[in-house]
Amino acid sequence: MKINGRRFRLGCLFASVCALALALGGAGGRAAPRTDGDRVDESLRKFTHVLGIIENNYADEVESAKAIYHGAIPQMLRVLDPHSSFFDPEAFKQLRDDQKGRYAGVGMQIGNRNGGTVVIAPFPRTPAYRAGLRPGDVIVEVDKNNVEDMTVGEVADRLRGPADTEVLIGVERRGLDEMLEFAVVRAEIPRPSIPTAFQIEPGVGFIRIDTFNENTGRELDAALAKLDAANLQGVILDMRENRGGLLSEGVRVSDRFLEKGQTIVSHHGRASQERNYTVRKGNGGRKFPMVVMVNCNSASASEIVAGAMQDHDRALVVGHSTFGKGLVQTVYELPETSGLALTTARYYTPSGRLIQRRYDGVSMIDYYNNPCSEGYRPNQEEVRLTDKGRRVFAGGGITPDVEFEERRPNDFQWMLVREFVISTFAQDYTREHPDLPRGWDVTGEVVEEFRLFLNSEKIEYTQADFIENVDFIKRFIKREVYNSAYDIEEGQRVYYELDPDVQRAVKLLPKAEELLKDDKSLVAAAAGARQRRPGGRRSP
Repeated sequence: MKINGRRFRLGCLFASVCALALALGGAGGRAAPRTDGDRVDESLRKFTHVLGIIENNYADEVESAKAIYHGAIPQMLRVLDPHSSFFDPEAFKQLRDDQKGRYAGVGMQIGNRNGGTVVIAPFPRTPAYRAGLRPGDVIVEVDKNNVEDMTVGEVADRLRGPADTEVLIGVERRGLDEMLEFAVVRAEIPRPSIPTAFQIEPGVGFIRIDTFNENTGRELDAALAKLDAANLQGVILDMRENRGGLLSEGVRVSDRFLEKGQTIVSHHGRASQERNYTVRKGNGGRKFPMVVMVNCNSASASEIVAGAMQDHDRALVVGHSTFGKGLVQTVYELPETSGLALTTARYYTPSGRLIQRRYDGVSMIDYYNNPCSEGYRPNQEEVRLTDKGRRVFAGGGITPDVEFEERRPNDFQWMLVREFVISTFAQDYTREHPDLPRGWDVTGEVVEEFRLFLNSEKIEYTQADFIENVDFIKRFIKREVYNSAYDIEEGQRVYYELDPDVQRAVKLLPKAEELLKDDKSLVAAAAGARQRRPGGRRSP
């Protein structure tokens, strides 16, 4: 059996990716040997020969595209680094949707509960919200088809579709015997990268950045305008759990707070010309104290922002050492609407820090799942200096100026989250109290109602469990009640207001203000130390 034209095109796709991999594999800065082209041709011949044997002789029918898309290419990229990735057509479309910050659908967050798909929360001002879907609704039908045995991903795929098309959603709602059916017209759903911005104290703004997509810079401008930036006395910029996104938007966010002309980040690679990103617009001379919050899941573009703010002494960075992703991916569009995100450079903070942590000799599971472990901390021997002479470290993420203990849910808290106990209670509570006033709070009476609810649901716990976690219970009840009674934006606001780490960050604003003082002796000492420091950038 001969390989048909489509399979040949797939082989050519594989060859083009091989060529990119070989280009990366060459010695840094040296011209590629003349034999590289011959090696690519030989590799392609071997690959197509093996593919032909498989197609002719394998016991079952072979899907060549699947073998290449999900086997050969990902395995090849995996030997290069943890972040070079291949996207099949479906994944590539999802990537583009994430970068654009919008998708076509009904506009709600869904999740798994007891093997079924439940509405976590409809997004404000979306078709799902306007139609009347509410947190806790269990999705049992989509377009008259039963979806009770489907995964959350499969249900989500059925809910998405072209804008202006209708989808019928059947749900079971707690307290009702009959299924409810909602006719929802899909629309373009914005996915804000800044889901909440509010004054957490008079004159103190709180801005949460979840990701960096094409709209982040504009959303930040809107958030600062909403907070009356000209009169702000401080800002908390929360980038915990922010895994990054577009480099350009990380640069735009940094530009809003730094001074014109300052370096934000630089990057270079073997075949990538060195580029320095500098502040173009700047803060217009307006400086207010800032605290930047990060943790071990803050990566990539969020590390660019944190690193620039720290190196220029513009903000106090607090939390936990960040993930340590300092590799730049260029996205190439490939045949069959697929895509390749290939590492083409490494980035460095203004002080010359390489943020990428080591990945040689580490399994990909460990690399991605254990960023909080002690072994991934920055190398204390690779010291750099900020503009005012403070010591910072390279080679493993951004080390915070003030370290917070990483908060992990205990077993009782995990149980409450896993079993959706609090959201179920909140749904019942808001149904029984349909006219909750703005400013509603969790009283002792509400806490006692929740304790009785746990008993009625036959949830096993000890009295010590309950007493030790009352603050956690209050915080999450308030968020879920506000989600259900008002909308997810209100729930987000009260959630962060009650976050103990956010409260601690607010109290550190006076320390952040100290960074803004002009200490010329420190600046002169730092300049002298930089001139005396030998060596340049180092790669992991």
